[in-house]
Amino acid sequence: MTEQITRSVPRPDDSGHPDVVVSLGTDHHSFDRLVRWIDDYARRHRDLRFLVQHGHSTPPEVAAGTPFLSGEDLGERMREARVVVTHGGPGTIVQARHAGRLPIVVARDPELDEHVDDHQLLFVRRLEEAGRIRACSSPQQLSALIDRALASPDGFRVRPPDGDRGGANVRGGDRGGEPDGERRDDGAVRAALRAGELIDLLIDTQETVGEPKEPVAARAPETSDTSGVPEVSRATGAPVRASGKTMTDSTATETTTGTADTTDTGTDTGTGTGTRSVHAPVPDPAPPPDDGTRTWPEVTVVVPTRDRPELLRRTLRAIAEQDYPGRLTTIVVFDNDQPDPLLARSGGDRPVRVVTNTLTPGLAGARNTGVLAADSDLVAFCDDDDTWLPDKLRAQVRVMLDEPGTEMVCCGIRVVYDRVEAVRSLDRTRVTFGDLLGSRLTELHPSTFLIRRRAMIGGCGTVSEEIPGSYAEDYELLLRLARRGPIRNIPEPGVRVLWHRSSHFSGRWRTISTALRWLLDRYPEFALVPRGYARVAGQIAFAEAASGRRRAALRWIATTIRNRPAEGRAYLALMVVCGTPSGWITRALHLRGRGL
Repeated sequence: MTEQITRSVPRPDDSGHPDVVVSLGTDHHSFDRLVRWIDDYARRHRDLRFLVQHGHSTPPEVAAGTPFLSGEDLGERMREARVVVTHGGPGTIVQARHAGRLPIVVARDPELDEHVDDHQLLFVRRLEEAGRIRACSSPQQLSALIDRALASPDGFRVRPPDGDRGGANVRGGDRGGEPDGERRDDGAVRAALRAGELIDLLIDTQETVGEPKEPVAARAPETSDTSGVPEVSRATGAPVRASGKTMTDSTATETTTGTADTTDTGTDTGTGTGTRSVHAPVPDPAPPPDDGTRTWPEVTVVVPTRDRPELLRRTLRAIAEQDYPGRLTTIVVFDNDQPDPLLARSGGDRPVRVVTNTLTPGLAGARNTGVLAADSDLVAFCDDDDTWLPDKLRAQVRVMLDEPGTEMVCCGIRVVYDRVEAVRSLDRTRVTFGDLLGSRLTELHPSTFLIRRRAMIGGCGTVSEEIPGSYAEDYELLLRLARRGPIRNIPEPGVRVLWHRSSHFSGRWRTISTALRWLLDRYPEFALVPRGYARVAGQIAFAEAASGRRRAALRWIATTIRNRPAEGRAYLALMVVCGTPSGWITRALHLRGRGL
């Protein structure tokens, strides 16, 4: 039977108070992104009541909204609500905690014109490290955290300061109160009190009521030859110049230069310019013996599918036949396709669940539907036209068990095209953020991904559903996970990857061009890596040429050559502009196990 994974949450009483209160403060920048995310959640949960204090943002369409509330009113609403969601303004966060609520926080991103700088990103990162908030950076994370808060409210409660009445005595600042600047009596005293509150929030060691702060495993430092890729900042994951300045679009922050990647773990904003929590490296514990006494954890495999029933059954057989001692649950996610309930299997150590994509249509939404439905900490991806080799999963899980700080493991692949098979594998065991900026590293295929679920749900976010057509959604996820720490790689092939003319993105050149331009916009770090920027620009040039847009193709060819004259994709695009069929070129590349 096909599962529906959206679950209603029981209401503990029938009061008229809103279940979810959202505060966006009074900043003049709009924060329409968070309003949309809340509206999307409200559409799926009509049984809940919402109140969005949206300030200068576009009012919500589904949830109830108001531009501003007085400080007392907002504090009272927060105290009565079951869940409080805020932007990353310090005052709003303090007010939520004064109301006894552990807020779910989405930081404003200056790259999206949601604020003047990145102070909210940095502040939210610091509070997430301290366990003072629950940060999220994607609509999937937000939905999961709200669901969790509704199901386990004690985990989202804190002790308000003595004598505080639901946050009513916290005024001013960026809160959702009146925007005209009244309540400024005793301004110096209030400013001092507010500064003290923020300091207490950052350094207080008191544990959160109902939910102790969870320790985050850290990793040992990683050194890698990046072949000219700039160094990466420990604080932001952005490349740094030799002078030790972290380079972003609008700021240059002093930092310590190091290797091409660091050992940071924490929260990523999922927007291409995110921040991460920084933890001191600690040695991994001694690995358990692999002598038959090892306990093998359950793994969930997410298989998105559409219109490939025969290939899908072959994929499922290969998963079931894994030489893996632990339980292996497969979730088949039908995307824009009629689900086949006959595929479902219950019981045993190889169950199969069949669900439908309840999120954004496409690969990203289908993968996320499976990730959110998974019950295990380890989640693997496999496309419906690929097959795992028998020892693939066992080798990857062994790495996870031996290295508890590792969050993602990939492996080599065998590419099959027109009955020609080519091995594609990396000769390195660790891949850094800097490596991925310089090269796509297509050997890291999504069907090889094994990921700790908490690294996505409680970390950098799930697969981005904002990428046009879901193209390169796997690469973008790699970038975010690599920001948190090196990705482990097993050089030996573990997956047979089938390339064929009915592949999902075959011939969808305009979608490919739009998605790659989105990627460059979201990751300004590419501008500091000429080789990496030229690679993506060359792919855009080829896609524009293949779709018949000669003028745009010539512009991107020129951009590619300016950044790296030796970039071959520019000249392949020029061949297409001059009349060579794009299919001839892609076929020749595929026969050699290569892609664009």
